[in-house]
Amino acid sequence: MGPYQAIQVSEHVYWVGAIDWRVRDFHGYSTERGSTYNAYLITGSEPILVDTVKRPFVGEMLARIGSVIDPQKIRVLLSNHSEMDHSGSLPAVIERSQPERLLASPMGVKTLAEHFELPLSPEAVPVGERLTIGDRTLFFAEARMLHWPESMFSYLVDDRLFFSQDAFGMHLSSFERFCDELSEQVIWHEAAKYYANILLPYSPMVAKAVAALPKTEIGEAELIAPDHGPIWRRDVWRIAERYAEWAVQRPTRKAVIVYDTMWESTAKMAYAIAEGLQQGGARPRLVHLTTSNRSVLATEILDAGALIVGSPTINNQLFPTLADGLSYLKGLRPKNLIGAAFGSYGWSGESPRLIESALREMKVDLVSEAQRVKYVPRARDLEACAALGVRIAEKLGEITEEEA
Repeated sequence: MGPYQAIQVSEHVYWVGAIDWRVRDFHGYSTERGSTYNAYLITGSEPILVDTVKRPFVGEMLARIGSVIDPQKIRVLLSNHSEMDHSGSLPAVIERSQPERLLASPMGVKTLAEHFELPLSPEAVPVGERLTIGDRTLFFAEARMLHWPESMFSYLVDDRLFFSQDAFGMHLSSFERFCDELSEQVIWHEAAKYYANILLPYSPMVAKAVAALPKTEIGEAELIAPDHGPIWRRDVWRIAERYAEWAVQRPTRKAVIVYDTMWESTAKMAYAIAEGLQQGGARPRLVHLTTSNRSVLATEILDAGALIVGSPTINNQLFPTLADGLSYLKGLRPKNLIGAAFGSYGWSGESPRLIESALREMKVDLVSEAQRVKYVPRARDLEACAALGVRIAEKLGEITEEEA
C-alpha cells in the first residue's frame, strides 16, 4: 500500500484529490498557503469519479483511488468544471480506467472537446433533473459563470452531498479535509480571498445561484464538497450566506489606501490620508504594492467602501505596481466604492490623472480632485492629505447610514 490514501467523506464518497504544497501563484493570485485539487470517488455498482486534478498530480490521485478500488473499475467520469486544474488529468484517467461514460454540462461537452482530443465523447447531463447511474442518483444544476460558462453543480442524493466545483472553495493546502478541523480565522480569510479574486466579477450570477439553491434538491445538502480546499460538513450553508453578502458588495466604513512610492513622498501622503480617515471615524487599510500582492488588494476591497490610490510618476506613467494592481482590480469589477487619487512627482506628474481615469472606468465615485505634490510634501501638503481622509470618512459615514 502506497503513501497516498483516500479519505472517506460520506457513506459512499471518498476524497481522492491532490495537495499542492508548493504553489504560490495561481494565475496572478497569491496562494501563500498552497492549494488542493479535489476529486471525489463515488462508490457503487458503477463507480463515478467527480472531477480530476491538475495534470502533474494524476499519480497521486490514482494512488488514492487505488486505496479504495482498482482505478480500472471506474465506469463514469463526471466533469463539473473544465478548467485545467480539474480536467487536466482526464486523458490519463481515460487511458488508465477505460470508463464507459464522460458526463458534463451541455456547455461542458463543447468545452472539453475544445480542450482535448479524447477517445471518449462527453455526454450532456440533464440539467435540472435527476440521473440514476447504477445504484446512485445525482441531481444537476446550472452554475454558469461560477466561474466559467460551463460550470455545473452536482448533488449526490444518496448522501446529501453537494459537489460545488469552484464555488464555496479556497486555496489552502492542509492534511485536514474538513473546514471544522481548521481555525475559523484561516477558513474565513481564505474563503473571502478566494471570492474576491475569483468570483467577484460574477457577483450578480452568484447572488442568483445562491438564492436558487434552497429551491432545488441541493438545498437539503449536509455536506458541501468544493474543488479547492476543505469540505464543509457542519452548518454548511454558512458559506452560501457569506457569498450572498459578498455578492451585494454593501459599502462599509473601511477605506483601502493602495499606493507605492519611490522616495517616500507618496508614502508620506498615504500615511497622512490614513490619519485623516481614522480621525473621521473610518477604518483605514494601507496596501503597499511592493510588499503586498495584487490579490491582497482585491481581498481588502471585498468589504470596503472607499478606494484611495496613490502613485509617483515614472516616465510619464503610473508606477508599474499600480498599473498592474489597477488593471487587475478593474477586471474584478468591484462596485459601490467612493475614492480619490493622489501622488507625488518631479516634473510632469501624470500619475494622479491616470489614476482618476482608471477609477472612473471602474465607476468609483470620486470625492475630490486628486492631491498632487511636487517632490517632497510640506506640512501644508500633509494637512491637505489628512483633510482628504476626513472628507472621505464623512462621506462613508453618510453612505453607510443610508444603507442601514
